Amino acid sequence: LHGGGGGKVVAPVPAHRVINRLGQLTGRHHFPTPTAMQERLEAEGVRVEGGDTVVDFDQLFWDPGKELV
Repeated sequence: LHGGGGGKVVAPVPAHRVINRLGQLTGRHHFPTPTAMQERLEAEGVRVEGGDTVVDFDQLFWDPGKELV
């Protein structure tokens, strides 16, 4: 947790989990280092190949249209 605007406490957003529809780490350039996004995913047990593509993405993908109905 960290202090946000107006003295509110804000929980960190797990942005490393936001992957594009092809399973690629397109947001990796917004992290402190070029490999930080991959490292965070791998720490959670997600395999990444070629530095930018999630292995078995179809099995890990969360589809709110299917999950929330």
